[in-house]
Amino acid sequence: MYNFCAMGSGTPHRPSGSDVALMWFRRDLRDHDNAALHAALAAHRAVHCAFVFDTDILDRLEARNDRRVTFIWDSVAELRASLEAKGGGLHVVHGRARDEIPRLARSIGAAAVYANRDYEPEAIARDAHVAAALRASGIDWRDRKDQVIFESGDVRTRAGGAFSVFTPYRSAWLARLRPEDFAARDVSALASRLAAGVRAPMPSLGALGFERAGLTLAPGMSGGERLWADFRRRLARYAARRDFPALEGTSRLSVHLRFGTVSIRELVRHARSLRGEGAQAWLAELVWREFFFAILAARPDVVDAAFRPEYDALAWNRDERLFDAWRAGRTGYPLVDAAMRELEAQGTMHNRLRMVTASFLVKHLGIDWRRGERHFASRLLDYDLAANNGGWQWCASTGCDAQPWFRIFNPVAQSRRYDPEGTYLRRWVPELARVPAPLVHAPWESAADAQRAARCVVGVDYPAPIVDHAQARQQALARYAAISARRAPGPFPGTAPA
Repeated sequence: MYNFCAMGSGTPHRPSGSDVALMWFRRDLRDHDNAALHAALAAHRAVHCAFVFDTDILDRLEARNDRRVTFIWDSVAELRASLEAKGGGLHVVHGRARDEIPRLARSIGAAAVYANRDYEPEAIARDAHVAAALRASGIDWRDRKDQVIFESGDVRTRAGGAFSVFTPYRSAWLARLRPEDFAARDVSALASRLAAGVRAPMPSLGALGFERAGLTLAPGMSGGERLWADFRRRLARYAARRDFPALEGTSRLSVHLRFGTVSIRELVRHARSLRGEGAQAWLAELVWREFFFAILAARPDVVDAAFRPEYDALAWNRDERLFDAWRAGRTGYPLVDAAMRELEAQGTMHNRLRMVTASFLVKHLGIDWRRGERHFASRLLDYDLAANNGGWQWCASTGCDAQPWFRIFNPVAQSRRYDPEGTYLRRWVPELARVPAPLVHAPWESAADAQRAARCVVGVDYPAPIVDHAQARQQALARYAAISARRAPGPFPGTAPA
């Protein structure tokens, strides 16, 4: 699933005159600080709003209780109620966005359709189709930048090319940043131009073919604002606490950024107003997000291929037993298993653990990073193609500015460092509940009587490690060295711009 998009419909309503516009919500499910909505309201006397539950996307989802559909449905319901409270409305329909948006625009007599840009390859193709259909009907297509501060063409090398290394990209990004780049696109003064008249009810989850899924993160604008308010109080400690999954160290705003229930401009504006290490570290993470957007825009082929093509020749392990154990959280490595079980249960995973679990699949088990990327894509509530692909290729050492191939995470060392008391481990691997802290990170190292005392006999109550770390590391080094030896002499991958 590459992108959920929005679509609209309802009872046709044709105001007199032609100064009417349609605002198409997609990855921007908020009615404040919204660039396209602001532009539409500023230019037209009546603005209809729409969201599409796009069957081109929904029909490909495997699970009928996909958490993302529930999150989006609740967020759209809140958006619709908010627009109605302002005197407007929201057309919500179920169908192919590329058909329904032109149809709705014609039915309301729109002079233009507004939308915020989406940068994923399939979304770009969809938008090109919609724009062409609109032009054929004499309707303008007007898109705006909203989900990023800078688009791929905004931040370039001195030679005018795209960056492929993060640090110089970040420096250029920060050097270019001006207050107008993160100024709010306020719509409150123009809300009277929102068009009402939407009579059709919003389709239920059941009508869409889905069941309600449990969510651990509150959806919608209100959910995003609560998380953002909570994180602002903790932001100063972000740098010190962000790598510890048992702590409240991260913002947990990624899903709200994904669906636009918070504004990236507001987040950057606040981070820039502070001087502390925490704010600067968090701002760097927001820049990483835009770096991966830029990579996807410059190299859309990375969706299915390695950023560094030579690594497409890696010989991958096709052992389904190993892959299934990784997916199920039954590898025998507690930190990997805890993270994978959280992903399955809640659709969430701490960023540090995304790196650990991805590295384990690719370098310990020797399994193609694309298989792991697709699994995350099917489970993560905050799944974003650019970030997910970029993160997986970073861990696999196949991407831009990637972790060098000879650096391999030791899952036991990572566990001891970032969850020293085993608090996170025991939360998600209850078999380890009675294993004491010094032993919980590698329970197979415990003596047999200690395992029996803790009611965690390795191989009986909890799996034995499916691979030996030292042996798997040597195999990974050999696998990557074979590719590296074919390359012309030069720096290791990820140490210099392309």
